[in-house]
Amino acid sequence: MNTHARQTLPATAIPDGCLPWSTEDTRRWTRALPPGWIPVPRVGLRVLKLVLAVGVLAALGLTTDGLPPYLAAWAGLQLVWLQLRPELVRVSAPLLALVTVVLRPAPVIPVLAGALVLNGACLAVAALRLRARERQREAALAASGGVSALPPGADLPLGRGRFLSGLGITLIAAGVPLAATAGVWDDAEGRRAAMVAGCFVAGLGATALLSGVLGRRRAVALRAAPAPVLRVLMRETRHGDAKVYAADDIGGLRPLFTVGVTPLDATPAQNLNATPAEPHAPTHNTPHPQNPAPAPAPAPATDPMTDAMAEAVADVLTDVVTDVADLGPVSDRDDDRPGPLREAVLYGAPYDGAEVVLVGAPSEPGGAPVAQRSTGPVRPLSEGAVRRRLEREKRTSARTAAEDELHLGLVETASRAKPVPVRRWRAGAVDRLAGLLMVVWAVPLCWDTFVDGDTGLWKRILVLLFGLFGAFRLPVKLCWRLTADRTGLWLNGLRGTTHIPWDDVRSVRRESLELKLRWGGDGAWTVSAPRWAWFQRVRGLTHPYDALAAEVTAMRTDPALRPTGDSEERDRGRPLWPLAVPLVLAWLTAVLAGWTGFPGR
Repeated sequence: MNTHARQTLPATAIPDGCLPWSTEDTRRWTRALPPGWIPVPRVGLRVLKLVLAVGVLAALGLTTDGLPPYLAAWAGLQLVWLQLRPELVRVSAPLLALVTVVLRPAPVIPVLAGALVLNGACLAVAALRLRARERQREAALAASGGVSALPPGADLPLGRGRFLSGLGITLIAAGVPLAATAGVWDDAEGRRAAMVAGCFVAGLGATALLSGVLGRRRAVALRAAPAPVLRVLMRETRHGDAKVYAADDIGGLRPLFTVGVTPLDATPAQNLNATPAEPHAPTHNTPHPQNPAPAPAPAPATDPMTDAMAEAVADVLTDVVTDVADLGPVSDRDDDRPGPLREAVLYGAPYDGAEVVLVGAPSEPGGAPVAQRSTGPVRPLSEGAVRRRLEREKRTSARTAAEDELHLGLVETASRAKPVPVRRWRAGAVDRLAGLLMVVWAVPLCWDTFVDGDTGLWKRILVLLFGLFGAFRLPVKLCWRLTADRTGLWLNGLRGTTHIPWDDVRSVRRESLELKLRWGGDGAWTVSAPRWAWFQRVRGLTHPYDALAAEVTAMRTDPALRPTGDSEERDRGRPLWPLAVPLVLAWLTAVLAGWTGFPGR
């Protein structure tokens, strides 16, 4: 799980006087974290979907209590901001309570009491997190000893914020028409839902737009003046995140925080710590015992109130949506094992929501240092979160070790097989079972929605879209085919057959319930089917996905095991879209019949 081997950072990449962030120093930083009952979520796609879903459901639910749709959407957005960016809550919570009191929606007493309680709780939680941030920043500045340096890549073009600006414009363009079409719905529930959804989407768009414009300003500010520096250890995940540890935590036992990063590709590694003679050269301010540590460079003079409000609004979606335009490529590691520990220099004082730059040792010995800038906020890890992560890593390590042992055994068995002219795999019994389960689960839901139930328009639209997705997915699940010949792998799909040369095949593994095939670039293919590990162990059975993965892995590793002939077109399978079209037409016909009423109903 953890390794004591680590990649060292060359002395030329370490600023003069840079101090190590030791475990003793990090204890003060971790003690400054907010109470454990206040979640500090890691912003990722899963968390983003969960928080947005909670906000939307809360907004839709509040419309039934007498709140106008725009106030309900505002309340739902506030729950999103409370989790992902509490700065705005200081402004939005009092303002929302004031507007609710002035409007006095019916029923007055329950709504006003609920608004006051909700906004008071939000303010209290936001205040605790914001005070914790100040303590974290002070602890990090104290640990740096006043040593600062200009982060690398300060003269490189910065694309931060472009995605958020475009996303904001798109969301506003989608939200305004959505709210404007509320009057076309026949039922009151549909009108309320359309208005709330439109206001919610437009609100996200407005904050995203401001965040894109002003988020760039924060990134520029980090590079404009010398920043505090600390020596740390770091480790990357395959999802593009970096975990940062204390400099003496050589076992990687206690990660301090996580942050999304992307390389500064245009930064020459040999110049990461260069000290040119220009005025903008990095400055290393090492304090003397008789001289106090120099204070950070003051920010340019601006209007404090304007900056505070602008920063609060701009921060909302900087964390809600990670700047996809800044995301680097996913790591080439084909599993979820953590990368090696590497020495690194941390530029910037880390705290919940901060932006930093990391200059880390190369992943491979003999390489050049890698400079990376954050693409998302710093997210501290509490003691409870670390314990849960360690327990999860232990379970994952045990499961991965067992799966690796099984995989290696199957690969060794497959390596003793004789080469054949062409090898073919296709969907089998487990895939048909998966398709059957999908249909059995979907049919009652669809019947209740369109035939027996008196559901609203929104649910009908969602079920309609779900059915269309299933109509395209079912042929892939039931009719996939993988063919291997001397040139590589042939994979059939909806649009046609994909050829994957052997040199481009990265990995093929069974991960949980999925068979995953990855090839050069971003190529990936996934199909899932049920799996019962205990039943397989008791009966001594091998899952078809495990056998397929082992055979392809053996062929990929040893060219002598690859097929010797060329496959013909009929061996490679046909495009699957002709099978999907009848399913789509049948589904649309059934939906139309259910919508208009079956004969005799």
